[in-house]
Amino acid sequence: MILGILAGSIYKFYRNYSTGLDGLVTPALFIMISLVLIILMWFARIFALKAQDRAIRAEENLRYFAMTGNLLDSKLTIHQIIALRFAPNNEILDLAHRAVAEDLSPAEIKKSIKHWKGDYHRV
Repeated sequence: MILGILAGSIYKFYRNYSTGLDGLVTPALFIMISLVLIILMWFARIFALKAQDRAIRAEENLRYFAMTGNLLDSKLTIHQIIALRFAPNNEILDLAHRAVAEDLSPAEIKKSIKHWKGDYHRV
């Protein structure tokens, strides 16, 4: 809907461009409001995902710590850790070590998981 309002406002702005300032104020305001709403939606989504990524990092660190007494290797990226959350407990230790040693991508980590453990609480 916001993109529709933005497109319509840009079209109206373009059509009224030759009529002077009076015909441009309303479309210009709608363009600005649409852009602000798009930016607001983007930030709301990104901030929620970053918060979830931090929670996943903490959860996986706790799970790894409970099994080994150590935290996950600091060389693991957040994307690798997010991919590791799908591994069951009997596979995560090997996969975490392989991810660091072989610099596995998140896709490679996911493909290496034999018994998938779904995460159905991700926003």
